[in-house]
Amino acid sequence: MVGTIQPLNPVALELGPITIYWYGLLIAFGAFLGYLLVNSEAKKRGLPKDMFADLLLIALPVAIISARLYYVIFRWDYYAQNPGQIIAIWEGGLAIHGGLIGAAIVVLVFAKKRGLSFWKIMDIAAPGILLGQAMGRWGNFMNQEAHGGEVSRQFLENLMLPEFIINQMYINGAYYHPTFLYESLWSFLGIALLLYLRRVNLRRGEMFLFYVIWYSFARFFIEGLRTDSLMIFDLLRTAQVMSLVLIVGAVVVLIYRRKQGLAEKRYLDEEDTRSPSKKKAGPSGNRNKKKKKK
Repeated sequence: MVGTIQPLNPVALELGPITIYWYGLLIAFGAFLGYLLVNSEAKKRGLPKDMFADLLLIALPVAIISARLYYVIFRWDYYAQNPGQIIAIWEGGLAIHGGLIGAAIVVLVFAKKRGLSFWKIMDIAAPGILLGQAMGRWGNFMNQEAHGGEVSRQFLENLMLPEFIINQMYINGAYYHPTFLYESLWSFLGIALLLYLRRVNLRRGEMFLFYVIWYSFARFFIEGLRTDSLMIFDLLRTAQVMSLVLIVGAVVVLIYRRKQGLAEKRYLDEEDTRSPSKKKAGPSGNRNKKKKKK
C-alpha cells in the first residue's frame, strides 16, 4: 500500500559520532571512477605520471567548495537567516555548474604552472567528469531531491522503472518525475559518445567543448521539469540560463579556435602518445641530429 512506502535511508554508515551519507559517498565514488577512467587515458596520451592524481587532490575540494558557494549565493535569502546550514552539504545543495567553474579554474592554473596544455587535459578529463556527474545524481536520488513535478504512479510504471526507484520518488504523499535519472542516463550516453569521439580524432579542445554542449543541452530541458531550481530574481531558472550561456560560449570558442588556427593539433596526435623521454631520445630525435651534421 502507498501509505506504507518508506524511503531509502540516506545514511550509509554510522561510526559513533561520525555519520557517512550516501550523498557524499556516491559523489566520492563517482570521482574515483572518473579518475580511473581519466588516468588510464592520460598515460596513453603521454602526460606525466600521477599528474591527474595531483590535480584531483586540488580540483575536487575546490569543486565541492565552489559548488556549495554557487548554491548558497542563489539561495542567500534562506542561508542569511540560517548561516549554520551553509556547511551542511550532506543534506544536498551542490550545484554542478559551480563545481565545474571552480574545477576549470584549477585546471587552468595547474596547466600553466606545469607547462601543459589546458585543452589537452580537459579533453582527456571530459568522460571522467561526466562519469562523476552521472554517479553523483544517485546521491540526489538517495536524498529524494533534484526531482521534477508531480506525476502518477502509473506514469512511473510506464517508464518500466524498478520498484525501488518508484518508491523513492514517493515524497510527502505524491510521486514525482525522476529527473535525477534522466540526467544520469543522458550522462552515461554522453560518456559512450566521448569515448567514440576519441577515435574520430577531433581537434584539441573539441572533445571538452562537445561535453559542455552535450551536458548543457539536456540540463536546459531537464531543469524545466524540476521543482527545486535555483532562480534569478524569481524569474529565470539559473541552470537554464547557465546552460544557454555555455552552449553559445562553447560554439563560439570552437569556431574562434578553428578560424584563428588555435586548434591545429588533434586529440590523437602522434607526438602526444610518446613519453617525454622517448620524444628526446627517439628515432626522430636521432634523424634531426643527422640532418644537422649534414
